[in-house]
Amino acid sequence: MRSGLIVKKVGMTRLYLEDGTHVPVTVLSLKDCQVIANQSLDKNGYNSITLATGETKPKKTNKSQREAFAKIKVTPKQKQMEFRVSEDNMLPIGSELGANHFVVGQYVDATGITIGKGFAGAMKRHNFGGLRASHGVSISHRSHGSTGNSQDPGRVFKGKKMAGQMGNRQRTIQNLQVVAADEDRGLIFIKGGLPGSKGSWISLKDAVKKALPSDAPYPAGLKGVNNTKNEDDKSNQIENTKLEEASAEAPKEEISTIEEAPKEESAKAEIAKSAREEVPKEELAAKKEVSKEETTAAEEAPAEASEQLKNDGKKEKEN
Repeated sequence: MRSGLIVKKVGMTRLYLEDGTHVPVTVLSLKDCQVIANQSLDKNGYNSITLATGETKPKKTNKSQREAFAKIKVTPKQKQMEFRVSEDNMLPIGSELGANHFVVGQYVDATGITIGKGFAGAMKRHNFGGLRASHGVSISHRSHGSTGNSQDPGRVFKGKKMAGQMGNRQRTIQNLQVVAADEDRGLIFIKGGLPGSKGSWISLKDAVKKALPSDAPYPAGLKGVNNTKNEDDKSNQIENTKLEEASAEAPKEEISTIEEAPKEESAKAEIAKSAREEVPKEELAAKKEVSKEETTAAEEAPAEASEQLKNDGKKEKEN
């Protein structure tokens, strides 16, 4: 539940929309609407903030009010209102609310004091039909007629519709649409009429019977600050994604370092193995060469022995 606004009724006009249609609107002025007090659940039993608006001369405020405004370093204000809020929508003292508190297309509830009409008769005040307009009514054409019963109950019931003061009552109109808002000039344009005369104070709140737009500022539309819920959600999402990416990159680097270490170890092992294999290969080649030489020598020795035997035999035969 967000805070409302205290605005001043300027008057009525019409605005032309993009499709060419014109809409009757009430112009509301928002100026120097500041938080002057907070009521907390622990201290007061409920959460609320007090807003004040409309500059006034210090001499027109009493001494206690001047001291209270001087204590919070805020200029004296003309109008004060208290708004119930949730705990997460509390605002610090001195915060100034702007026209960006309500977004275009949003529905609001407006509360104000209706225009006083003075003492009015039953026909004007309650839409009575009056008596006959013929000659026999004896100057009672606009009277309300009888007001009570007979001897029982012998009285007029409370709340009977009779002549009396008309207007000057606090009334609330619900589900009014925001057509436009000018933050620089502090103006809000509401579709239709609002209770109160020109220059009267009106309180605007989020509509009770309509859903709050997703792009409405939280905790409030502060002047010069564009703090919407969507942007907060987007920033939170961006921060979460950054954290997730950072957490995902850290294990990857660790895994890569872990994977590189065994690769280096395996490469070293392969180099050592190849070095070990090359030495036996050379030894085997040398051994093979030695064995070949021995075999050739062994083969040549019997051949020479046989030739000598043959020569010896020939010599014996000749002798």
